[in-house]
Amino acid sequence: MSILIGTTPTRTFDDSRRWATEGTALLTGALDGLALADYDGDSQLPGWTRKHLLGHVAANAEALGNLVSWAETGVEKRMYASTEQRNADIEAAATRPAEELREWYLRAAGELDAAMDRLTAEQWEHEVITAQLVPRKASDIPWMRAREVFIHAVDLGVGITFADLPEDFLLALADEIRTKRGLSDEDLRGVAGPLPEVAAWLAGRPHGLIEAPELGPWL
Repeated sequence: MSILIGTTPTRTFDDSRRWATEGTALLTGALDGLALADYDGDSQLPGWTRKHLLGHVAANAEALGNLVSWAETGVEKRMYASTEQRNADIEAAATRPAEELREWYLRAAGELDAAMDRLTAEQWEHEVITAQLVPRKASDIPWMRAREVFIHAVDLGVGITFADLPEDFLLALADEIRTKRGLSDEDLRGVAGPLPEVAAWLAGRPHGLIEAPELGPWL
């Protein structure tokens, strides 16, 4: 079935906060199931070990925390100093001890959640600028975090798949990606399959769809 045709899911702020919490719990649980030596193993992202991935997710929490601070104080605070610095930090993270990386991830995730709890309804309406230089309301930050933790829980390569992610999240994710990729209903007309497979295909991840055109990686 072509699930996405004619579908316009609604994503609320409360949904995004819930998904960010659920995604963090899923990723943390997956990490809890790994031995420290497993962190050096390959993730499902080409060229990245699990240490690369964990360093990225930890740094992402801190970067989104910068945007929360911007919304809270009104003082501009960009996610990253530069793309080059972001990439260098991920490579450096991959050389750190696994236990140190895990502690960084847990601390950064907790600090981001606490910072989001502090924002008032008015502050959530403040405009910030993402790493892609796109202006967005601060209220989009929980959604941005939800995408990171859910998708990278799959990328960790421990058996979690898109079928393990909430259906309402997958609908919102698929709708956003198809819009950003500029895919019309006609482009999707021949793409049929279960929602998790369609979402995985749109995100440029491994999928089980037949005759779906190849898409590059996303996120």
